[in-house]
This record gives sequence, structure tokens and C-alpha cells, in this order.
Amino acid sequence: MDKQQIEAWIQDKDIQKIKFAFADIDGVLRGKLINKEKFLGGLKDGYGFCDVVFGWDSADACYDNVQVTGWHSGYPDKYARIDLSTMRNIPWQNDQPFFLADFTQPDGSSVAACPRSLLKRVAADCEAMGYHPEFAQEFEWFNFNETPQTLQDKEFTKLQPISPGMFGYSILRPSQHSDFYYDLFNLLKGFGVPLEGLHTETGPGVYEAAIAHDHVLVAADMAVLFKTGVKEIASKHGITATFMAKWNANLPGCSGHIHQSLWNKDKSENLFYGASDANKMSDLHKHYLAGQLYCLPHVLPMYAPTINSYKRLVEGAWAPTTITWGLDNRTTAIRVINDTPNHTRLETRIPGSDTNPYLAMSAALASGLYGVKHKLELNIPNTIGNGYQDKTHGQLAANLEDAATAMQNSTVAKELFGDDFVQHFTNTRLWEWRQFIKQVTDWELKRYFEII
Repeated sequence: MDKQQIEAWIQDKDIQKIKFAFADIDGVLRGKLINKEKFLGGLKDGYGFCDVVFGWDSADACYDNVQVTGWHSGYPDKYARIDLSTMRNIPWQNDQPFFLADFTQPDGSSVAACPRSLLKRVAADCEAMGYHPEFAQEFEWFNFNETPQTLQDKEFTKLQPISPGMFGYSILRPSQHSDFYYDLFNLLKGFGVPLEGLHTETGPGVYEAAIAHDHVLVAADMAVLFKTGVKEIASKHGITATFMAKWNANLPGCSGHIHQSLWNKDKSENLFYGASDANKMSDLHKHYLAGQLYCLPHVLPMYAPTINSYKRLVEGAWAPTTITWGLDNRTTAIRVINDTPNHTRLETRIPGSDTNPYLAMSAALASGLYGVKHKLELNIPNTIGNGYQDKTHGQLAANLEDAATAMQNSTVAKELFGDDFVQHFTNTRLWEWRQFIKQVTDWELKRYFEII
């Protein structure tokens, strides 16, 4: 519906309150519940929001190393604008009307730290080149018989998953929690986040969902809403869902793989498919893949944004560690799937479930387009066999500090996303690293307390 139709709908249905939200730099939704008058008035001028939402971390601690806002600016309001195309109802909240917003203004300007605005710019660049970007993200996550209060009371130890044992693709396990399982599938569809599939993965209480594919901005919207939606639906069942990349050193990590392809503008042809090529890959596909491989060291924090991300990226744990690609190879950083023309695509396997979907998809699309613009040759060969052992073309950074420092100093990253975004984002990641290294961990206590 357009603005006039939505205004008429609000009045006709006597809607008294509307919820809206936007994603911060960590992909956490921040928002408000506002009354009808506030909503209708803001459709013209926007909605003032204290820009501290881009000046603090996921624990609401204020950064001391960013310029976009801070004590130096007095934390003024910035104006969020609702995207009316994102309208949906929240089925588990009495069909409460809900919208997504970002900080892109009518003149095209935006807050450098706004992830959705960044993806809009990258998507517009793709469309100006004549391509339709089709994307989807899939997520793994663990579910626990815990509440926010029990997590605090237990100090995040001795947590109880909703089911025991390693039982991937189980029919039994989700049937034992069928109310939760079917609520996820059905309520998310009602929320405008349709799933292609939902199943258990290997590990106690772990599920995996594949979200339906769509235009890259819509796909990122659905991915952001999926994570919050899962948490809210889980809470209704007395369950806490976590999208940490690696919550337990002895269990597999949680992925957030991104599937992508470029199509012609009317979506009648998958431009990644090359019928005459030995691997059924078009030249466009190869340039795009070459771009992703080339840019990977320059944008890694957008795929692996937390301290915990790098605990997942270890050898032999179903997550990549090398700059590699392969045909249907799940040990490489990028997996090419080329079984049919319509299904030919790339799966970027670096992202974990802790990613900000707007930033991860921006990184994937911008990197691929970099290869297309520069006609990069695919000079890294297809890895056959164990990608963990194929270190010829480089390895992923082993921690957030190294990855963020490399991105901060990268001219490639600044070409892709602009200096203002790169400086802000990498400084937030380096802040995260500084918060981590100040801590004394349980591992240190157990290892050194008595013996040293």
C-alpha cells in the first residue's frame, strides 16, 4: 500500500498504535510503539530518535572512539523514516501493525552508521548496472529452557537445552516440542518471513531455518525480523533462543550462510548460469565470485562482527578458515551450487548467525559487484576435497582485532562503502575487542588461579 492507502487503512480500522524499528550497527532492532497521530505526522517529516543508538554497543555502553555521535555532539536527534513497503502485522502480538525504518532522507543522505541505508545504496548500485540481486540467508540457533532471569541467576552456566543429544534432521525432536516448532513456521509466515524449511541441526536443542529468497533488501529485512521473531516466539513458550556464533566450545557453531545470484531486471533469467561452461558458470558469475574472494580479507568483520564469531571459524567445524571456493563443497569459504539454471547461485559460508544481515549482505553484494566492475579473473582454482588444507591463497583472520584493523586500513573497503562507514564500523569492532581483552575469563581462573 502507498501512503494514502495506509492512512486510509489506519483510519478505517481505527488503529490506535503502531510499532516501528530499525537495526543498529550490531543488527539489534531498536524501536518504539507510537500512537496513531504520531505515526501519521511522521510520515512526512520522519521520527526523531536520539542518535545514541549509533553511539553505543549492544550492551548500551557508549563508544569512546566514534565520530558519528558522542559526548562531543551532545547526542542529538536524527530522523528515522519508515519504509511503508515493510508493513506487516505481528501475529503473536494481536496483529500489532509493524514497520521497518532507516535513516535515509528524501535527498538521499543518511547516517553513515545506518546498516539498512548502506544496503540500499549497494542495491541501487547493482540495479543501475542492470542486475536484480536475489538473496536469502539461512540461520542455525540453539534453544534453551531458560528465561532472561534464569540466565542471569545461573550466570550463563549449566544451561538446559530444550532437547539432549546430537540429532540432526530429526523428526522426533521437533515433534516433542511441536507447539513451538509449528508456531515458528506458521507465525513467521504470518509475519511476512516465509521459511523454505525448518529442521534440527546436530547439537542439543539446535534448529536451522532457510528463509525464502527475494530482492536483497527484502531478504535482509526478513533476516533481521526472523532473528527477533524467533526470540519473541520462543519467549512465549518459555524458551530462550540464542544466535551466538559459538555458545559452547564442544559443540558446532551456528551459521548464517548467504545465498545469492544476479538476474536480469524482469527476473526471467538467472545470469549466473552458463550452459556452455564446464561448471555451468557464466562469465558474470566468475567475475562476481572472483570479487568476493578478492575482497574477503577487506570486509571480513562484516561477516564475522563479534569476538565470538572467530570461535566458530576453526578447522573441521563446518565453518570456513581459508580463502577458497568449491563446487558443492561445504569446506570452502564460498560454495557454488549449479544443479539447475534457476537454482545456480553462490553460498557465502563465512557469516555466522550473529551477523547483522544488512551488513553481511552489503559485503557480499558489493564484493561481487567489485569483481564484475573490474572484470576480475577467477584465478583461484576450484578446491576439490578438504578446503581447510588449501591455504595457498590465504586464510581468514583469526580474531576480530586483526580483521577490523585490516578493514580500517583497506582502500578497497573504503571504495566499496565510503570512508565514513568504514571508520565508524571498524572503530566499533575495535571497541568490542578492547572490552573483551579487559575481562578475566573462567578459562584463566581455572588454568592459573591455583597452580601459577
